Amino acid sequence: MPSFQHLLLKQLLTAAASPLARRKPSVAAMRAAMEAGALFQFMPWHVHLESLKVDNRLEAEWLRPRGAHPTRVLLYLHGGGYVLGSLNTHRSMVGSLAQRCGLNALTINYRKAPDHPFPAALDDAKRAYRWLLRQGHRPHDIVVAGDSAGGGLALALLLALRDAGDMMPAAAVGLSPWTDLNLPMTALRRVAREEGLLLEALQMRTWGPLYARKTPLVHPLLSPAQADLHGLPPLLIQVSSAEVLYEDVLKFVDKARAAGSKVTLQPFEGLVHWWHLFWRVVPEARQALDKVAGFVEQVWDAADAAPVALPVVERRQTVERRRAA
Repeated sequence: MPSFQHLLLKQLLTAAASPLARRKPSVAAMRAAMEAGALFQFMPWHVHLESLKVDNRLEAEWLRPRGAHPTRVLLYLHGGGYVLGSLNTHRSMVGSLAQRCGLNALTINYRKAPDHPFPAALDDAKRAYRWLLRQGHRPHDIVVAGDSAGGGLALALLLALRDAGDMMPAAAVGLSPWTDLNLPMTALRRVAREEGLLLEALQMRTWGPLYARKTPLVHPLLSPAQADLHGLPPLLIQVSSAEVLYEDVLKFVDKARAAGSKVTLQPFEGLVHWWHLFWRVVPEARQALDKVAGFVEQVWDAADAAPVALPVVERRQTVERRRAA
């Protein structure tokens, strides 16, 4: 059963639905409200902030916990339906996640719709990943993560890297990822009445088309659930049974597993979308972030225990030397 703190949060969100539905706030108004709310989100102790620009053009931040691993990093892509969210709105939660994982986290302020439709956000995610490689971070020392639309963007990044023949990161984490932009109204009403009311009030069904613009919503880099999901690194997916995205996420997990990709699904019961953001007050959020840290630790424990794979040429030379001996 959800905690008292979560039940209170859910009541507050439900109470906000009716006024929002009457006013039909614009994207600009919703962005301003989120930024105002971010003023009350404070960084965890002993996590240091460093602002930068990736390739001198993409706003980003390093969140550096004390005692973080010297080479392994977390690349985090924030959520917000591809139209909302920023470094400010997610800084506290990402800082907490980085601290729990013992990793330095790079977060980026990727471009958003409607001003910058697809593939702007994906291009920025690829830019950040490749910048990390140029900074000397090896692909198997990088974990990519994101929540909601950021989770969908993280999955799209994996697909784009795979199709381009690039080296893949060690793993990826999707916190309630938006895997299919074609979100029917029936899903809003059937899966979670309270959340559906709020998301209808925020006109969430318009956000996907704003990002896609002229690209069909079924494009695999917009809706990863529509893609061929073979050859992906280990995935962790967290989702709540009370979320509008729940059924689509389960379909994505089943499809990825059928394609041979390793997926760890961690379901939660009765929690609202974006519960992770409320980690300071909702115990289920802290539990979820701890589970992410446990997954990341297991991924690298397995990698450290595995034999080192030599490049093809080096393996051939080793075999020839053995034969000569």
